[in-house]
Amino acid sequence: MALRVQPGAGRNGVDGVAAGADGSPVLKLRVTAPPEDGKANAAVIKILAKAWKVPKGSIEITAGAGGRNKTVLVAGDPTALMRRLRDWLAGIEAW
Repeated sequence: MALRVQPGAGRNGVDGVAAGADGSPVLKLRVTAPPEDGKANAAVIKILAKAWKVPKGSIEITAGAGGRNKTVLVAGDPTALMRRLRDWLAGIEAW
């Protein structure tokens, strides 16, 4: 999943889905952790694990660890994960 992260924000949270620079959908997140020593990345994983109800160890940042644009991989049963993420995304899009 593609992410756009705002580190050093005033609060942690998911801001919804937006268009990325290339027009593809990205999940917008904000974290209070600063972008140093992997703190913001750890906060991203913590927020997503809680929101998606998966273990933190099943989420890996596979691209963009040093930038705002990131890609995460979630390990697990693909069918169950897709169902869970689809339901979750429908809930945040209703905001």
